[in-house]
Amino acid sequence: MEINGNPQILPNISLGFHIYNSHFVASWTYLASLELLSTWSNFIPNYKCDNKDNIVAVIGGPDSDVSFFMATILNNYKLPQLGYGSSPVINGPSQQAFFQWMFPNINQQYVGMLQLLLLFTWTWIGVIFIEDDNGLRFVQKELPKFSQEGICFDFIEPLPPLYFKTGIHEMVESWVKLYLLIHDSKVSVVVLHGEIHTMIVLRMFPRIPELEDIPRNTNGKLWMMTAQMEFTSIPFQRLWDIDILHGSLAFATQSKELEGFHSFLYMRNPYKEIGDGFIKDFWKQVFDCSFSSSLEEGNVWNHCTGKEKLEALPRSIFEMSTSSHSYSVYNAAYAVAYALQSMRSSILKHRIMSEERHKDLLNPFLWQAQPLSLCNEPCHKGQSKSKKEGKPFCCYDCFPCPKGKVSIQMDMDSCYQCPGDHYPSKAQDQCIPKEISFLSFHEPLGITLTIFALLFSSITALILAVFIQHKDTPIVKANNRGLSYTLLASLLLSFLCPLLFIGHPQRATCLLRQTAFGIIFSVAVSCVVAKTLTVVLAFMATKPNSTMRKWVGKRLTLFMVPSCSLIQAILCTVWLMSSAPFPDLDMGSLPTEMVLECNEGSTAMFYAVLGFIGLLAMISFTVAFLGRNLPDSFNEAKFITLRMLLFCSVWISFVPAYQSTKGKYTVAVEIFSILASSAGLLTLIFSPKVYIILIRPELNNRQQLMRKKPMK
Repeated sequence: MEINGNPQILPNISLGFHIYNSHFVASWTYLASLELLSTWSNFIPNYKCDNKDNIVAVIGGPDSDVSFFMATILNNYKLPQLGYGSSPVINGPSQQAFFQWMFPNINQQYVGMLQLLLLFTWTWIGVIFIEDDNGLRFVQKELPKFSQEGICFDFIEPLPPLYFKTGIHEMVESWVKLYLLIHDSKVSVVVLHGEIHTMIVLRMFPRIPELEDIPRNTNGKLWMMTAQMEFTSIPFQRLWDIDILHGSLAFATQSKELEGFHSFLYMRNPYKEIGDGFIKDFWKQVFDCSFSSSLEEGNVWNHCTGKEKLEALPRSIFEMSTSSHSYSVYNAAYAVAYALQSMRSSILKHRIMSEERHKDLLNPFLWQAQPLSLCNEPCHKGQSKSKKEGKPFCCYDCFPCPKGKVSIQMDMDSCYQCPGDHYPSKAQDQCIPKEISFLSFHEPLGITLTIFALLFSSITALILAVFIQHKDTPIVKANNRGLSYTLLASLLLSFLCPLLFIGHPQRATCLLRQTAFGIIFSVAVSCVVAKTLTVVLAFMATKPNSTMRKWVGKRLTLFMVPSCSLIQAILCTVWLMSSAPFPDLDMGSLPTEMVLECNEGSTAMFYAVLGFIGLLAMISFTVAFLGRNLPDSFNEAKFITLRMLLFCSVWISFVPAYQSTKGKYTVAVEIFSILASSAGLLTLIFSPKVYIILIRPELNNRQQLMRKKPMK
C-alpha cells in the first residue's frame, strides 16, 4: 500500500503479491516454487503461456530450509530472491548472485553468544539445535571455538523434527526424550539454535508431563536463543501460558517502528477488507470466533462481529509492534521496488545506510544474583582445580592450595609459590609483602636489653671505682689486685658489647660485634681461669718445698691472660680474612618477615671462637671443682665452683637455643647469654668483696682473711 501510493516510486505501475504457505515442508516449498513458474491456476511445471502475473522477485523465509529449497528451483531461472529470515547455506557464486539476505549475518550472533557466556561465567551448558545445514555448521565449526574459550557441554542434542501432517506419535516420543534429558541435566543455561518455528516445540515442553507420567519442571532453565527465533505458535497453543520463556535471552536485530503501522492495524476489519483472502482466517484464529453463513447457522459458537480489537489481544497471540522478521520483509519489499525503479530510469542511486552504535552496554550491577550454569561450583581463591576422571574438562574438584602456595584468581589450574619477599595470606588467596625485621632500639625487647646492658655496665664501673678507691685494703690486694682490675674492665666492655648487636645491621657492626665479643670475653674468662688457678696454687704452695710457689702471684697472670687473648685474636683475624661477617637479608627463615641480619660468614669460625671460650670455662670449672674443699674463710673459695657452673650452663644452653630461634630472637638469645654469663661472673666473684668493703669493713683485715678452719 505504501509503495503503490507513493508517486515517487514506480509511477503508473502497481505491485501485487502472492503468498504461499509451505508449512515448513520441503515438498510444499518445491511445489510453491514451481507454481510461480507455471500458468496461473493451471499447474504445468516449467510452462507459462500467459503474460499476466509476471514474477519479478521472490521474498522467502522465515527459516533457512525454505530459502534453500526455494533457491534450488528459482536459481535455475535467474529469478532474484530475498531472504527475510536465517540465511541458507548456499555454495557457489552463481547461486549467491541471485540471493540477497535481509537478515543479519549469523556469525555475529555466535561471537556475541560466546561473549555473553564468558561474561556471566556460564561454562557448563547444554545445546539444542535444528539438524539442518545451519545447525550442523554451528555444531561442527562454532562449538569447538566455544570449547577453546573454556565452555563445555553436558549435552548437544538435535531438536526433533516438527511434523504438521504425519508422524505425530514419533514426534511426541522424541519430544518426551528430549524433555527428560533437559529435566535431568544440572545445567542452568541451554543454548537453543533454532528457527522461527522452534518456539512451537519450546512451548510444548510444559505440556509434556500432562501426556506422560514424568516430573514437571524445566522452568528453572535459562534459554539462550538466536535472533531467528520469534514468538510464534499454532492455534491450539494460543491459551497456553508462557512461563517457560520468562528469563530467556534472545538476540535482537535492528528494527524500528514503521510510521502509520499502528493506524493500519487499528483499521483492520474483516467485513471491510476487499481482496484480502487471509484476514478472515486470521480473525477466526486469534479471536476464536466464526463468520456464520445461512448454511451453518446451527454451528455458530461465537460470532465474529468485526468490532474485535487487535490491541486487546495478548502479545503472545498478536504483536502490535514490528518484529525483526516483519521489518526484514518490509525492507525486502522496498528493495524490490527500488530495484525496479532503478532499472526503469537507468539511474543508479546510492543509498547511504547508517547504523547506530549500541550505547549503554551491560551494566554489571543490573545482573547481580544472576543464574549460574556450571558443571560444579567454581574453585575459589586459595584453591586449585583437579580434573575428574571420565568427565569433561570443565567438571573438576577443588582442593586447597598446599602450605606455602597461593592462587589469587578463581578457577586456577594450579597454585604457585609466592616470591621470596612475599608470603601467603591465611586464606592462601594472595601474596602479602614481608616486613623487614631486625632487633631495634625502639622496640620493647631491644629497649629492655639495652637497659640491662647499660645497668650492668654502670654497676661494673662502680665496682671498679670502689676497688680503685680501696686498692690498699687487704681484700683488694688478695688474689692479685691487677687481675681484678683487668677482669672488671673486660666485664665492663662485655656488658657494652650487646649494643653492637642491637639496631640496623651495618657493615662495621657486623665485622666488630662477634670478634669484639670473642676477644673481650676471652680476656674475662682467662682472668677467671687465672684467679681460679691462683687460689688453688696458693694453698698448694703452702706445703714445704712446693714447686708451685713460683707461679703464685703476677707471674701466672702475665702468662695466662695475654696468651689466651692472643690465641682468640688470631682466630678472629683468620675469620675476618677468610669469610668475614656481612649484612644480609634472610627471606626464608620466617614465613611473614624478612630478617635483616649479620651473616656470620663462616659458621665454623663462629663456633671455633665460642669453643675456645668454652674451653677456658671448662678449665676454670675443672680447677674450681678440684679446689672445692678449700677453707671457707677464704672469700674466693666459697663461690668458685658455683660461678663456673652457672657460666658453663648458660653457654651450653646457648647452642641449642641459638639454632632453634629465628630472626631477631636469635640475636636476643646471644645478647641474653652474654649478659647472663657476665652478670654471673660479676655477682659471684665481686659481690662478697663489695659486701665486706662497704658493709662489713671490720672484716677487711689480714687476720680475718688468714683465719682458717679445718679442711673437710
